[in-house]
Amino acid sequence: MELNGVHSRCVTAKNNIQQGELNGGQANGQSMQNGVHSTDGGQLAKSGKWSHFSWWYEPEFMVPPKKKRENSSSVIHTVADSFFSTSSGFDNFRGLLNLCIVLLFLSNARVALENIIKYGILVDPIAYVSFFLRDPYNWPSFSLTMLSNIFIQVAFTTEILLSKRKISERIGAIIHVINLVILLVFPASVVLYIHPTPLCSSAALGAYTILFLKLISYACVNKWCRGQGIRPIVRQKTSLSFSEGGQSAMNGKLETTVVTYPNNLNQKDLYYYIFAPTLCYELNFPRSARIRKRFLIKRVIEMLFLAQLMAGLVQQWMVPTINNSMKPFHESNLSRTVERLLKLAIPNHIIWLTFFYWFFHSCLNVLAELLRFGDRVFYRDWWNSETVQSFWQNWNVPVHRWASRHLYKPMLQAGFTKFQGQVAVFLASAFFHEYLVSIPLRMFRLWAFSGMVGQIPFAFLVSKFLHGQAGNMAVWVSLIIGQPIAILMYVHDYYVLNSQL
Repeated sequence: MELNGVHSRCVTAKNNIQQGELNGGQANGQSMQNGVHSTDGGQLAKSGKWSHFSWWYEPEFMVPPKKKRENSSSVIHTVADSFFSTSSGFDNFRGLLNLCIVLLFLSNARVALENIIKYGILVDPIAYVSFFLRDPYNWPSFSLTMLSNIFIQVAFTTEILLSKRKISERIGAIIHVINLVILLVFPASVVLYIHPTPLCSSAALGAYTILFLKLISYACVNKWCRGQGIRPIVRQKTSLSFSEGGQSAMNGKLETTVVTYPNNLNQKDLYYYIFAPTLCYELNFPRSARIRKRFLIKRVIEMLFLAQLMAGLVQQWMVPTINNSMKPFHESNLSRTVERLLKLAIPNHIIWLTFFYWFFHSCLNVLAELLRFGDRVFYRDWWNSETVQSFWQNWNVPVHRWASRHLYKPMLQAGFTKFQGQVAVFLASAFFHEYLVSIPLRMFRLWAFSGMVGQIPFAFLVSKFLHGQAGNMAVWVSLIIGQPIAILMYVHDYYVLNSQL
């Protein structure tokens, strides 16, 4: 009887609510016809209070079933592949990538903590500055760099004489060749005779190498202009630099002046090219409209911070590991030697990546911003390279452009095959790598040359048998345990020859 009473009360409440909703709806419709918005039962029913009240007091078995959606199906299982199967088409593994990043961070954090516990804090930001100031053998490298202006002026004077027909093209070519040969031999002889520190002498030789490539491009472009017999086709200075947020179209008034040959033969034009972050000469470079101060400050801060970071990593991580690796190398313990090389490869690669960002993004952008140089493509997405050739084309764009313009394409025009042109580019790169490493260390081991030459068969194997992600992984492996190991071999041999075990 009691249950019947509860049931009857619920039914009565439901009927009253439905009647109220009906009356409210009729009243609301009547008020809408009269242009007045009603606030009685219809609004209360729509407000959710009555609906909530109706659900709360109505037993579950009294609730009418919901209408099924049209075209609905009760089938649960369908033909589908697991997500890890390539045929499934699923490719969103971002969570696993985040996991790898977390594991990499934790593993390196453990190594860093272990290093600090074992050796203590070895980072000394003042050590490098005091080292350069107190050692007199560091300064010849700076003086040697200043003497490079002699070779610049020789090239400039030769071009002036050629433009005025004072000397023949053959005499001019001979002068350029002699000037370029001395440009490479002279600094190497000074470094080998005076014995400055390897770091400073390597920087000086790097400056001479860049100048060597620049003067070749300068002579070639001016020769092309003379060969045309008329004013060469040039482009206007209408290109803009691009900021991080997109194209900066409101940075000032653009320059539209056009320089033609031989009006480009002046000191201002030549030294702008010498300091510009490019190796390929043009009569008219793309220029940005103004210097972006905020962008410049960001890059300068990056330069200072990353320079200290690399110095700290070398002091805290590289130097102790190299010192510990000298004994296994000296004893020719193969297993310990491989273990030390692999242990050295990781910090070396981290420093190499940091150096890449520091030099190609921070330093070159600072230089380009100060000179308002518009073309900021100093690198491309080399980290996605699936072949060795693609990596070398994208990671150092200025060098790639120079090699393609002044070495690879001229060889193709001379009748050489593409493979021969690629081999010539690798051999030239191998020579300069050896030049920048062996001479400052005063050791001729040919590790760098062999490492670069070894890239030729390795590039063929990767492009032939590995594709996609496998090719990209092969490129990364070559970067981690390839050329960096050759550099570490030089560093180890240098320590062995200059230290007592």
